[in-house]
Amino acid sequence: MNSNKVLASLCYFSIFFAGFIFPIVVYFVADDQAVKQHAKKAFLSHLIPAATILLFIISAIFAGLTGGGSDVSFWVSSGLVWLGFAIAGVVNLVVVVWNIIKGIQVLK
Repeated sequence: MNSNKVLASLCYFSIFFAGFIFPIVVYFVADDQAVKQHAKKAFLSHLIPAATILLFIISAIFAGLTGGGSDVSFWVSSGLVWLGFAIAGVVNLVVVVWNIIKGIQVLK
């Protein structure tokens, strides 16, 4: 098995053990252009869960600041927070599955 394929595949699998760090290191250390391309794609796919979590935190803070007026606004704002939580969970699950699939495809 080619070590470049293994390295490129590990960039995708690093969502489980090294997050952002491993693809960045591989991008700057690797000489092969294909490995650099996979490292860049893996890094960008690792940013998506971080962005959804950040948006969820911002929406929860916003809902907490605006949801204190009445019972209806409280339930609406808390419902939106739970909806954001569910959407972030689904997006993060899709990104993890996509990284697994891409990591396996690179190894083949």
